[in-house]
Amino acid sequence: MSARNSKTNKAAARERLREERERQARKDKVRRQFIVAGSAVVVLAIAGGVGFAVVQANKPSHWEAMKDETSVVAPKNTEGTDGTTVVIGKADAKKTLELYEDSRCPVCASFEQTVGETLQNDVDAGKFKVKYIGATFIDNSDNGTGSKNALSALGAALNVSPEAFMQYKAALYSAKYHPEETQDKFAKDSYLIEVADSVNALKGNKAFQQDVKDGTYDAWAMKMSAVFDKSGVGGTPTLKMDGKKLTTEGSENAPMTVAEFNTAITKALAA
Repeated sequence: MSARNSKTNKAAARERLREERERQARKDKVRRQFIVAGSAVVVLAIAGGVGFAVVQANKPSHWEAMKDETSVVAPKNTEGTDGTTVVIGKADAKKTLELYEDSRCPVCASFEQTVGETLQNDVDAGKFKVKYIGATFIDNSDNGTGSKNALSALGAALNVSPEAFMQYKAALYSAKYHPEETQDKFAKDSYLIEVADSVNALKGNKAFQQDVKDGTYDAWAMKMSAVFDKSGVGGTPTLKMDGKKLTTEGSENAPMTVAEFNTAITKALAA
């Protein structure tokens, strides 16, 4: 091999090596750019995720939002601000019994199972009207939603008719369907619809079912609950007539038997 060829080959080799190094350098640069860009995306994603989590954490729950809702859909057969006045009975009945109840309340369930039929018969006979005030405070004890959801469903029943409302209320409190206080079964729309199927006017009623699923009367339920909160009543069930509590003689407790109720209501009607 001539010296010239040897020098030429070495020069060519050096050139190829230089070009290879430049190509590798360009690849490394591009790779670093991708890594930096990818890291930035990850950081932004993490920051975005944290930001979203913070926003979600600070976002009011559905029911909290319903407290402040101004566009309230009130059921038919209601009166007053936001339709929170619910009075059922004959128009010529001279007196009105105020009935304060929470759908999850076990004592309310006992009252309704024992006295509810007698109370309904008195309303049907025109002895008095009944004014219903629904509460949701039991949800506060376990961060539940059943009291609120059941009250909304009662609004859907009231939209059908006052009779459907009273019958559905009785069904919710019945021994067959009323859950233990620790079981928030009324939080499930499907269960509320199952209970409603025991009421003739609500069985298979698609409009009622859709109102329950859509939460049509959720805001109304929260406005009704606010009425209870402002009433000064401390527990459920509470019965009042002419501003005075109806109690079992010798106690501050609501009448829990038919005899106790008859005694208390007779006295209140005569006052």
